[in-house]
Amino acid sequence: MVTREDVEAIALLARLHLEPAEVDRMQHDLAAILDHFAALAEVDTAGVEPMTHAVPVELALRADEPAPSLPVGDVTRGAPAVRDDMFVVPAVIPGAG
Repeated sequence: MVTREDVEAIALLARLHLEPAEVDRMQHDLAAILDHFAALAEVDTAGVEPMTHAVPVELALRADEPAPSLPVGDVTRGAPAVRDDMFVVPAVIPGAG
């Protein structure tokens, strides 16, 4: 069961403003999506080979070879806030420092 509070919390995390009518609609839509996933979870997939695509696809992957990193100063030069050579971003999890 998706509550109004669930929808409002998700909207806050996503930085979305929802009007009351939109919250009602999203509550219904999210519940329908979760119901669909619950139905999919009940499907017996024993013996079904995992796949990454519905049709055979040749993945063109490059070799994973170590290479020198960019200088920290070059990477952080345009950042609005940096602390200890790391980007400073707003917290998105309630109660996180």
